[in-house]
Amino acid sequence: MGIAETSESLKARAETAPETLTDGFHLLIDALKVNDITTIYNVPGIPITDLGRYAQAQGMRVISFRHEQHAGYAASVAGFLTKKPGVCMTVSAPGFLNGLTAMANATTNCWPMILISGSSEREIVDLAQGDYEEMDQLAIARPFCKAAYRLNHVEDIGIAIARAIRSAVSGRPGGVYLDIPGAVLGQIMDAQEGSKSLVKVIDPAPRQSPASDAVARAIEVMKGAERPLIVLGKGAAYDQSDDLVRELVEKTGYPFLPMSMAKGLLPDVHPQCASAARSMVLKDSDVVIMVGARINWLLSHGKGKQWGEPGGKRFVQIDISAEEMDSNVEIAAPLVGDVGSCAKALLDAMEGEGIAPPTDWLDAVHTKAEANMAKMANRLRNNNNPMDYHAALGVLKDAITERPDTILVNEGANTLDLARSIVNVHKPRHRIDVGTWGVMGIGMGAAIAAAIETGKQVLAVEGDSAFGFCGMEVETICRYKLPVCVVVFNNNGIYRGDGENWGGGEDPSTTVFVPDARYDKMMEAFGGDGAWVTTPDELRQAVTAALDSGKPTLINAAIDPAAGKESGNIGNLNPQSIVAQARYPQVHK
Repeated sequence: MGIAETSESLKARAETAPETLTDGFHLLIDALKVNDITTIYNVPGIPITDLGRYAQAQGMRVISFRHEQHAGYAASVAGFLTKKPGVCMTVSAPGFLNGLTAMANATTNCWPMILISGSSEREIVDLAQGDYEEMDQLAIARPFCKAAYRLNHVEDIGIAIARAIRSAVSGRPGGVYLDIPGAVLGQIMDAQEGSKSLVKVIDPAPRQSPASDAVARAIEVMKGAERPLIVLGKGAAYDQSDDLVRELVEKTGYPFLPMSMAKGLLPDVHPQCASAARSMVLKDSDVVIMVGARINWLLSHGKGKQWGEPGGKRFVQIDISAEEMDSNVEIAAPLVGDVGSCAKALLDAMEGEGIAPPTDWLDAVHTKAEANMAKMANRLRNNNNPMDYHAALGVLKDAITERPDTILVNEGANTLDLARSIVNVHKPRHRIDVGTWGVMGIGMGAAIAAAIETGKQVLAVEGDSAFGFCGMEVETICRYKLPVCVVVFNNNGIYRGDGENWGGGEDPSTTVFVPDARYDKMMEAFGGDGAWVTTPDELRQAVTAALDSGKPTLINAAIDPAAGKESGNIGNLNPQSIVAQARYPQVHK
């Protein structure tokens, strides 16, 4: 008997010989395992509760979260770290919507992720007959992912998983949605036929080499450079062509500027690193080579005062997607392909071309960087009480330098902006943060994924506002006994903790939290270690103990409520109003 066997005969055979049959639950698990996906991030519930149990029974690791959004963030970060799609499973409707934010964030960041959600039966949804958690999830998902598919028959599970994997990782990676009506999981079929229906994806993300004339064009632009600059993006980190990227940077001799999640591709202490002279190199460079980095809002769209004179630069851009070229500024030499193939093509073409930056440009960049680092050094060593951001981050900078294999997770406003420029990263893919969207609340999901996928110690540095979005996941960290140390920079509010109610009423300011909230007690409540610290010395002792122990730890670091500033470094994105400035001159200075 095959898949055409009647439901009545299948039921009868299941009662007498269950080993000859399989069902949607087990075929889904088998389809993932045959493609080397062995971890699922989820929140249990109808109709996927048993799926998680069966997956554990089949040797998969199932990490259950307290909220689907954080399970989704973890899956997306797993995709970034491994180049395999991270899998998030959710229940229908509200659970699906919670996971949708994470899937959209994965698509925006170009990270491979598959969101699998249970759903109501189509015939009931289409007639709007009021099923349990009824929702047309497929239609809702489509605008936020690379691809969206729905399963209707158990025998299609193998090909559906294969399509989802290939869609997630091929070309520009992103999120994929797979809709599974609950009844499909319970459908049964012949086990041998089910095994034959599984598909192992062959070469899902083939390398893509740039055209030879495009390489020659890029070399000509580079040969004309007097003040060249390389910008490394998280796409270069994702590609994992670390040796080729390093060789390209060092062979050109160009200064390089790593975007936040590209930090560590070459160590931040590398002599060609221009992070400490960021403003200068962006403004004064004449040729910019974008390596897996997009010219978006994080780089002021390649325009404005940050970039110097309009039209004063020529860009070489390496990107897997041709449509990314000319998205904001004219690209003089587009190189369409994966980062590794494009870097190798440039290295081969550079032979004998005599490409090297002028000494006076390198000297100017080095001098500016040294001066800025010297200016910053004293701020990182202050002993102010209460602590400011610089003193606290100076401690964490030392901790990472002493333990360069530690993965840094970072989010917040001032906590994020300042950590980007202060805390050095020494290895590739050892910094994870809010990415392209600047999403708040990724911290605990990212920390959990980093610990699960790498087994390494994780240091998650959180603003108290950011921690509020995801803090309950410290229970997940404790439950799985993960080596995660969370440091919450607690300044009693959003941006600053000393805001006032402009109306003079009794309610607190919209940006103020409960003073000196004891977030450390949350971690202790779930069996982890907690610490409340108020000085740099206390912070140093607590972080050292936590990283040495590998235990789940939360360090609640009291930061001066007046130390921050509105919107970190992007306050200009707040709309300005002449009327508001006239009415409230005390705050619009």
